[in-house]
Amino acid sequence: MPGMAANPSIFEYIQLPEDRFVIHTLEWQLPRPKETISDYAKRMTEFITHSDVVLIGVSFGGVLVQEMAKHIPLKKLIIISSVKSKSELPRRMKLSRKLKLYKILPTRLIEDVDKLAKYAFGETVKDRVALYQKYLSMNDRHYMSWAVKEMVCWDQETPSKDIIHIHGDADRVFPIRYINNCIIVPGGSHIMVITKYKWFNKNLPQLIEND
Repeated sequence: MPGMAANPSIFEYIQLPEDRFVIHTLEWQLPRPKETISDYAKRMTEFITHSDVVLIGVSFGGVLVQEMAKHIPLKKLIIISSVKSKSELPRRMKLSRKLKLYKILPTRLIEDVDKLAKYAFGETVKDRVALYQKYLSMNDRHYMSWAVKEMVCWDQETPSKDIIHIHGDADRVFPIRYINNCIIVPGGSHIMVITKYKWFNKNLPQLIEND
């Protein structure tokens, strides 16, 4: 599951042994009016038709797969560049929740792809706007309002059991200093699923298959 506003192309460089794994990507759907993230997650499980499933989610997609895991049996649950509970959210998101700043943020994100890139990827470079446009395709205003609110207001207190958390020590969206019990990828930014794909191609199979 890709991150907020992102499409499955963020996984384009992830390659797992085809004799052992079949990769299926999930895409963001438009949320229904007043739909909770729990209800949304339950609806997303309808797109999973296989058994022996390993759910992998990036950033806000990592939050979503944790909610999905509450509705279906899994072999493994893996999150990348994400958080396991509300205590791992950075202070700016906690402040946004307290002051309800999330109500005004989505409009700014939709109108400025550079701001959206900074919020979703943790970095912004003017000459990479085309790259951001490639990966960030869900720019519906209703979706963004829902996603930002559900991210900053996520209320999970206890991490999912046996969850595998992979995190970069250069992540600016979810700084490593707030993160506990994770596998650290040196130099990994918030978009390391793209920039550090070789690390994932090397290590994911073992993480998935090890008991």
